[in-house]
Formats: sequence, structure tokens, C-alpha cells
Amino acid sequence: MSKKGGKQTEKGRKVHVPCKRAKVEASCPSSPMNYDSPDSVFESLIFPIEQETFFKEYWEQKPLLIQRDDPSVAAYYQSLFQLMDLKELSSQGLYYGRDVNICRCVNGKKKVLNKDGKVNYMQLKRDFDQKKATIQFHQPQRFKDELWRIQEKLECYFGSLVGSNVYITPPGSQGLPPHYDDVEVFILQLEGEKHWRLYKPTVHLAREYNVESEDRIGNPIHEFILKPGDLLYFPRGTIHQADTPPGGLYSTHVTISTYQNNSWGDFLLDAIPGLVFDTAKEDVALRTSIPRQLLMVDIADSTRRLSSFLRSLADRLENTKELRSSDMKKDFIMNRLPPFLGNSSDLLAPGGKLPKLDSKIRLRFKDHAIITVEPDQENSDELRKEMVYVYHSLKNRRERHMMGNEDDDTSEEGISETHGLRFPLSHMDALKQIWRSATVAVKELSLKSDAEKENLVLSLWAECLIEVI
Repeated sequence: MSKKGGKQTEKGRKVHVPCKRAKVEASCPSSPMNYDSPDSVFESLIFPIEQETFFKEYWEQKPLLIQRDDPSVAAYYQSLFQLMDLKELSSQGLYYGRDVNICRCVNGKKKVLNKDGKVNYMQLKRDFDQKKATIQFHQPQRFKDELWRIQEKLECYFGSLVGSNVYITPPGSQGLPPHYDDVEVFILQLEGEKHWRLYKPTVHLAREYNVESEDRIGNPIHEFILKPGDLLYFPRGTIHQADTPPGGLYSTHVTISTYQNNSWGDFLLDAIPGLVFDTAKEDVALRTSIPRQLLMVDIADSTRRLSSFLRSLADRLENTKELRSSDMKKDFIMNRLPPFLGNSSDLLAPGGKLPKLDSKIRLRFKDHAIITVEPDQENSDELRKEMVYVYHSLKNRRERHMMGNEDDDTSEEGISETHGLRFPLSHMDALKQIWRSATVAVKELSLKSDAEKENLVLSLWAECLIEVI
């Protein structure tokens, strides 16, 4: 077993990882990942640590180092991304800044060596060899199927976006200065060796990226070498730096990161506006005017009144069965990876027979669809009634994952396109039946008329969200 933090972790006791086999691309070695479910993928990733142990002892608390001595795992990790992959990818049209950064740590600072425009592989390799520059490749899951497969399942597991970056560093060089990130990080060592130093956080569970000076961070609390097949986890806020030892091969590792802006604070900011809006409909006290000129004076004078409102909101919250998420839910579903389909592209065609009143149906891609209640977006009247929206990520573009918004992905207002369906509020109970049941008979759906039942399932079927069994 891999040991916990402290000196035992620093020593990096090796573990043997049996290879769990799964179907992968023909060019890939046998995979140690078990793709049966999101849970099994995460279990494979942190094996031999149990999920319960991981979240109880490590998650958001301290680093975890798993050092493996298994050639099959090392070979699989190497297949995820290699330096030679950049030659082919460069021919597909990569750009500096957007897809690739070239950088080096000089005197404790990050020096960016990017050129302009498209990436030329020969120039990239010259900078790598001669300037000892690190190549940072953004979001390789856009191009590498096995990373897409892993990250899509991890997004289902965490319910949060999962991004990645590849770092390729020449021997005797360091790409980035000591810094901390605002994400939970899993490091997979793919090629060569990397010397890591981790330091005590100056900001626990940090909400932003920041570079820290050497004289501020003190001595490392963990120091070790990662080899191919090894995995390292550390919480956001963990100060770290890494270099490739001189005299050996270059190092390639991939960072898989998640939980950016996904804290209780973020959730409160997301959920409280809807709670206040709904409460104000029923509580006249929240509809009374603020004092004259309040916005022109010290608003701290109103803290007692605001505290009273917050206490009443807390009381209401305890009796609220459903809490409305205004942005986080939609942002996640709009920007996450689509399902990994492999060679089964027909999975995105409506499944099987046309659903009818006497059909039995089941949900497809449950992890990729959400139900929300929102004001009617197609009605611009001041008093918009609430509607049920079903959003999904089946048509999301893998090549745009974690790359921000660009013109071809946004509406005229600059908002990413959403995919889904809109129903009257009266359809909510029927939708919940479908979402919560393994199978459901169409005629047993909680709707008044048979026509409504058939129209609902036909809409879901056409959107590839259900199938007839």
C-alpha cells in the first residue's frame, strides 16, 4: 500500500497495481482503468487507495503519492500523451497561447517564450532542445481519445468540470516557479522522471492562482521523484514546483484538475438569489423600500435589518424541498465533455423503436442531463411564467472543452449555446419519474392526458435522452 503524507509518503514506497482490462483503442496498451462506471474509473485512478479513505484523509487536506512498479501501467500512462504526438498535432493547426505555451522558470519567475501565430513543430523542438523550455499543451482531451474517455467519466463522478494540461520539460530544466492553483490536481507521470517539491499552503483551499517567492515558502514538506505510472494528488492551495533531473530523459506529465469555483461559497452565491426572489413573492417585508439615500451613505448601518432578513431566509431554507441553481448547473452542463462514444457514433441517434403510450422506456446518458425550473426564456413579457428546462451535453463540442468562448460557439450575446428541451411546469413530476426510475411505462407517467404523455416521451426520444425497451 502507498503510504499517507509525511516522511512515509516522501520515501515513496512502491506498490504493484494489477492491470484491470478494458476495451481501448487498438493503438493503446491494455488499460488499468475500469470504465464500468464513473465510480470505477476513479477507483482505478487512485488504486490501491479506497475512495472512502481518499475523501476522509486526503481530499482538500493533504497530498497523496502513489508510486507504482508495474510496466503495464507505465506503458498505458505513456500512451496517453507523448512528445512525438506534438508533431502530428502541430500539422493540424495549433496556435501559441491558445493551444501551446513555451516557458521556463528563470530566477524564480515564469518567462514565456511563445512565438506568434501557428505552431511550427521544428521551431517548437528547437526551443525545447536549445532553450531548455517547457512545452505546456492545453486540454489534450480535445485530441486524445483515452483522455477524453477518462475526463468525461470523471466529470460524471465529480459533477464538476475536469480539465487537463500536458507539461514536457527537458532534462536539467524547470518550466514554472513555485506557485499554487485554485483546482484539485491529479498528476500522472507519463514519460521520464520529475523531481517534485511541495510546500505548506499560505492560502488553504485557494480561490486563485498565485506565484510564491522562495523566501516566503520555506522548506518543502514533501520531496520525491515521479516515474512513469506514478500518480500524485494535492489540494488547491498546495504550493509546488517541479524540475526534470539533469543527465536523463525529458519528462512528460499530465495534470488532471477539477473543482474550480465549486465551493460552498460559490454554491451560496448561485442559490441565494433564487431563494430571495421566491421569498420576496410571499414576504411583504422583503418588498418594502430601502431607506432614502441608503446607497449614498455607509450601508453598514443596515446590517441589523439585513441580518433579520437572512435569519428569515434561513428558516425558509430549512423547509424548502427544492433549491434553484441559477448558473452553476447550467454552466457545468453547457461546458462539459460530451459522452465518450468510441466507435459507436450511432448512440447519438434516437434509440430503437418510436415510443408510444404502451411502451416502456428508460433514460439514456443520465449523467449528462439535468432538469431545472426557470422563467420562460421564449416569452419577453414582464411576468414570465416558470417552465421546466431539460439541458444536456450530448451535442457539446469536444474540441472546445475548457477552451473558453469563441465566436463560433456563442450566440450574439456572447453566451455559450445550450442544448435541451422546454416543457410546462406541469411536466415536472413526469420528468422526475423518468429520471428516478430504472424503467417506466409511458401510460403511468404523471400527466393528465395520454397525448401529453406521448408528446413528452417523443420529445425526449428525438433528443436521444430515452430509449424504448
